[in-house]
Amino acid sequence: MNALRTVAANVATNWQKSRLQLSRVWALSLPYFQSEEKWRARLLLGACVGLNLGMVYMMVLLNDWNRVFYDALQNRNAEVFWKQLGVFGILATCFIIVAVYRFYLTQLLELRWRAWMTRDYLQRWLSHHTFYQLELQSQGGTDNPDQRIQEDVQQFTADTVGLSLGLLDASVTLLSFIGILWHLSGGFSFTLDGATYEIPGFMVWMALAYALSGSLIGHWIGRSMASLNFAQQRYEADFRHHLMRVREYSEAIALDRGAKVERESLQVRFGHVLDNFMRLLRVQKRYTWFNSAYGQAAVVFPMLVASPRYFSGAIQLGELMQISSAFGQVQESLSWFISNYSRLASWQATTLRLTSFQDQMQAIATPALINAKASLATRSADDGASSGLSTAALTISLPNGEVLLAHTTLHVSAGDSVLIRGPSGCGKSTLLRVLAGIWPYVSSAEAGSPNAPLVDLPEDSVFMPQRPYFPQGSLRQALAYPDSSVHYSDAALQHALHEALLPHWADQLDTEGHWTQQLSGGEQQRLALARVLLKRPRWVFADEITSALDEAGEQNLYEKLVAMVQSQQGALVSIAHRPSVAAYHHQQWVFTPAPEGSDAKFVLTES
Repeated sequence: MNALRTVAANVATNWQKSRLQLSRVWALSLPYFQSEEKWRARLLLGACVGLNLGMVYMMVLLNDWNRVFYDALQNRNAEVFWKQLGVFGILATCFIIVAVYRFYLTQLLELRWRAWMTRDYLQRWLSHHTFYQLELQSQGGTDNPDQRIQEDVQQFTADTVGLSLGLLDASVTLLSFIGILWHLSGGFSFTLDGATYEIPGFMVWMALAYALSGSLIGHWIGRSMASLNFAQQRYEADFRHHLMRVREYSEAIALDRGAKVERESLQVRFGHVLDNFMRLLRVQKRYTWFNSAYGQAAVVFPMLVASPRYFSGAIQLGELMQISSAFGQVQESLSWFISNYSRLASWQATTLRLTSFQDQMQAIATPALINAKASLATRSADDGASSGLSTAALTISLPNGEVLLAHTTLHVSAGDSVLIRGPSGCGKSTLLRVLAGIWPYVSSAEAGSPNAPLVDLPEDSVFMPQRPYFPQGSLRQALAYPDSSVHYSDAALQHALHEALLPHWADQLDTEGHWTQQLSGGEQQRLALARVLLKRPRWVFADEITSALDEAGEQNLYEKLVAMVQSQQGALVSIAHRPSVAAYHHQQWVFTPAPEGSDAKFVLTES
């Protein structure tokens, strides 16, 4: 009784897991077939389904051909033999055509579905700074979004199309051949206690028993594959991600003599890859033992069961071969679960990774979670930009929930120049992120419309981070980023480089390079300033933009920056530690420790 309860509980658990998996797949799949490409997608899917049904029909015809052909061999009927060879040529040609186009259109459906999902995920990941806010979630965040977009999407579309069409193929094959097998197998008679009993369609029941027992044993052996596949994908992605970081920070690691530490760290991560893979390999080894034995036994099992009728003369060789073929099709259809168990486990892991990634992006897109998302309002010059930057009474928190600043209102007028000062780590850069509208942990208790912006920012604004980003490519692309370089003449690009004290790069606009690694820290800051001087925005928000420059270079560039914003009646807001930078600003916001008992860590004082 306890054993029956355990079996029933396992069946119920597996049923719930299957329903959850199908609901996840449905949620991930439906958007494509309801998208702007829905008619093309549905037409391709319909063609794939039709070709799969056509393939099953061809197998039914070939099964019937088996009977006639082998009967002709047994009866030494040369006329029927040669005629059936001609029939086989026609059937084989049709089979090949259907197989080729089934493969081609299936691959085309996978490719177009992957392309659509990739575009959709990229749009969601890169919209509203979602990619940045995902990185802020240290607890429960999404690991390796690059892998999920590149690898998991490809695997999900391939597995979903392949497994779905495979299941359809198995179901239709079963329905098509089970009637043939029932008709051919006849009944099985046996005597018990003086009474004779007959089991009709005996071969059908044997195929069901064979497949069912195999499915149960296979599931018991390979039940841990899904979780191991999920972990394997994560460990592989972590290892690859750390390799990329070593390449990205190669100079810093080399200068710190950190190669040994990085090698040890990579070995640890690769050790996780190997350990988990070995666990997965052991499970797959046991499953392969079983699956191979199961497949080999299926070759002779129908012959063994049907041979008494053949040797008794009840059926001919052609019918025996037809029974064997039909049994193989029925047994293979019923064993679809066993044949695809490893792929199903991998599919489940991939689906879970994509679902969690999508849920994370959706959560970030929820206004209740991200207050800064819809809080940023920009105004053009015609909408009164001269009034400057203003905010509501902001409460700014850290990702761990600790309050950095409470009920802080900020205002900058056109013509102002503000320096933000404070000890390292106090939150100066975080304040700039709030003004840019990318920091999610900000709110305001002020009454008013729920859609009222928390930060009212002039439109013609540029934010300059501590670590500027330059895309790989030509120097003109790095200088114009994120605009296209076609919008700027060579003379304008060269003039900006001269103004930023980079005259030696002025004649190398088409030089390709990895600029973050090729340029020194000071050159990177000067190239970032050249970008600003090229575009000439009215409002500039700068975070330690001259920390790698000498005092003469700092003075030269700050004078040009201040002259630029003043000539356009804009403003400059800077973060800097050097006292010399204060000379270029008329106002200061200073982070000072909050009084004891305060809700926040700091208060912002103006001077």
